[in-house]
Amino acid sequence: QVQLVESGGGLVQAGDSLRLSCTASGRAVTRSGMAWFRQAPGKEREFVATISASGATSYYTDSVKGRFTISRDNAENTVYLQMNSLKPEDTAVYYCAASGNLLTHTLPERYPYWGQGTQVTVSS
Repeated sequence: QVQLVESGGGLVQAGDSLRLSCTASGRAVTRSGMAWFRQAPGKEREFVATISASGATSYYTDSVKGRFTISRDNAENTVYLQMNSLKPEDTAVYYCAASGNLLTHTLPERYPYWGQGTQVTVSS
């Protein structure tokens, strides 16, 4: 089993920055692809970014490219999402997910392990 705990959300103004953290425990998450998703009220869960098990490869949805950066520290079993130049449309609950294998995906159903989510609210 893998347990994921997110932190770092909050209420910020447009243009501000936040860094989300996801600390993992349980199975060897250092061998797992990791991702961030988000879900706004009344909307489907949306892919944000993913990072390979080694951290060498990352991929972003178009709307966050150039503003968000995903990274990981395998020694600390932690994945980060640095979010800069935040916009009101970034407001959502942000979830960390682990694939449980070396693969990374953009589809939420490919991730069996999820955190509880952390709220990010960006005011205009």
